Amino acid sequence: MPGRGKHRRPSRNPITRGVVAVGTGGAALTLPLLGATHASAAEPQSAPAAQTVPQAVQPATSLTYTVAKGDTLYGIAEKYDVSGGWKQLYKANRAAVGDDPAVIHAGLKLKVATAKAAAEKKTTQSSAPAEPAGGVTRATPAAAKTYANNLDGWIREALDIMAQQGIPGSYDGIYRNIMRESSGNPQAINNWDSNAAKGTPSKGLLQVIDPTFAAYHVPGTPYDPYDPVANITAACNYAADRYGSIDNVNGPY
Repeated sequence: MPGRGKHRRPSRNPITRGVVAVGTGGAALTLPLLGATHASAAEPQSAPAAQTVPQAVQPATSLTYTVAKGDTLYGIAEKYDVSGGWKQLYKANRAAVGDDPAVIHAGLKLKVATAKAAAEKKTTQSSAPAEPAGGVTRATPAAAKTYANNLDGWIREALDIMAQQGIPGSYDGIYRNIMRESSGNPQAINNWDSNAAKGTPSKGLLQVIDPTFAAYHVPGTPYDPYDPVANITAACNYAADRYGSIDNVNGPY
């Protein structure tokens, strides 16, 4: 990632050129999809309305995991399919792990929730409002866009933010560089190269050093170089400023 063997002075952030920032409020970005229109004839008055039927709540299955040498929060979360991924696992065990989620020691006991202990209540109505006079249909609310909490979902969320910010880059270009830099581990850290020797080790999916992350951080994403979406967007913002696009990067940058 930036500054392989040397430290570069951050360049002007291209996203400040009159572009409106996207507020994600965390790692997840919510963007509107097209809402489908829907209209139907009114039901006869004699038809009773359907009752609200709550779904059963499935309790979480918890276990205590003993950290082994070489373990990462990301790997443990993937192994046990933790709802919310490594970030939720870290949140639940922060008191034991400490302030750096990238460092966990062998023998540490972690509480791991392997099932999602929540269920939403859904309400179904059998009747729909009658079509207004003049034949005008009513549009249903637009659905919120969601992303999978994995490498594919992180890249797709980052691409949507980049499109809003005018930052170039493609799925293939991002994926290729991630696999070279971190093998897809958002907690990857380089503690041995010249950047690490200067006290600014490369971090995250695209191995960004802290000064570069600070200079190219995309507003609306978490200010955390280990956050997958924040790391991808900051790295692509840097690559766009220096190389024209992350797609033009095919080696250490």
